[in-house]
Amino acid sequence: MKKEVKAALFDLDGVVFDTEPQYTVFWGAQCREFHPEHPGLEHEIKGQTLTQIYEKFFTADGLAEKQPLITKRLDEYEAQMHYDYVKGFEAFVRGLRSRGIKTAVVTSSNMPKMQSVYRQRPEFQGLFDAILTAEDFERSKPDPDCYLKAAQRFGAEPAECVVFEDSFNGLKSGRAAGMTVVGLATTNAAEKIAPLCDEVISDYMNFKL
Repeated sequence: MKKEVKAALFDLDGVVFDTEPQYTVFWGAQCREFHPEHPGLEHEIKGQTLTQIYEKFFTADGLAEKQPLITKRLDEYEAQMHYDYVKGFEAFVRGLRSRGIKTAVVTSSNMPKMQSVYRQRPEFQGLFDAILTAEDFERSKPDPDCYLKAAQRFGAEPAECVVFEDSFNGLKSGRAAGMTVVGLATTNAAEKIAPLCDEVISDYMNFKL
């Protein structure tokens, strides 16, 4: 990392919080119920937004009418999930801020989900200079729109930003935004995400910009 870094932009699930195993449990149950003919589908949809999942897998064969039920189940599930930080994250992000580097969450999660995060983690909002959610941008990852908007929020050029992502769509979004990309091997294997990253890490322990 030789460039001057003005902003560090973090996806949420699998990057700030180690929640992906819990989502695998949730989507595994939904996929077995509504797509029993497609075993392992819960692993294929990792890193996709709810809208993308619905458009690809829950529109045909009368499944569109099941979307409100699945959304209700998901809201209830997220309200009781455990939001545990990826190892070393808190110290890492506090260290960035002590150096004057701006920090932001850039997530496709919606406000009901974020309210659950805020209730369980009252210190969370104080770790970031900005929190951008699904309501703040028009196009979802892998489009770069969300990360470009975050950079604009801080008056930073893309080359001055570092994106932290774990999903393929998120990594592609950071790449398309022209930013340095650090991949977290929390959701997908390091060798699979490596082509989309400038660096791959398993957690934030001993990692420095």
